[in-house]
Amino acid sequence: MAGIPGEERHHRAAPDDGVRPSTPGQFAGIGMVLSGVLSILQGITGIARDRLFGSPRAYEYRFDLTSWGWIHLVVGVALLVVGVALLRRVPWGRSAGLALAGISLVTQFMFIPYYPVWCLAVMVLDLMVLWTLARLAD
Repeated sequence: MAGIPGEERHHRAAPDDGVRPSTPGQFAGIGMVLSGVLSILQGITGIARDRLFGSPRAYEYRFDLTSWGWIHLVVGVALLVVGVALLRRVPWGRSAGLALAGISLVTQFMFIPYYPVWCLAVMVLDLMVLWTLARLAD
């Protein structure tokens, strides 16, 4: 590109629109916050005994829907707290994130017969968080 003689060139970096997380830890934190919010909503729905969830007839992990609601609510709040800790770069965030994303993955897997599409979506999110946190260097 031709310039005007004597003109000073300024190189501009790509604009930071704030949409993309700049580090894998931030990506994992955002994923955990989102997974936490979805689990909280799932828990509230279960506690309220909404008719949204199906009721499997013969299932080994069949609990009362209110019990599942409380499980998802507690896991969701923990995911939200650890997700915020990851975004704030708290030292214990990575190890707690790995543990909680694994717990969330297992609870969602056990809840599949009640609401499969929702569970699969949250499981994919948990897997992405697990993969990201496992690949982070100490």
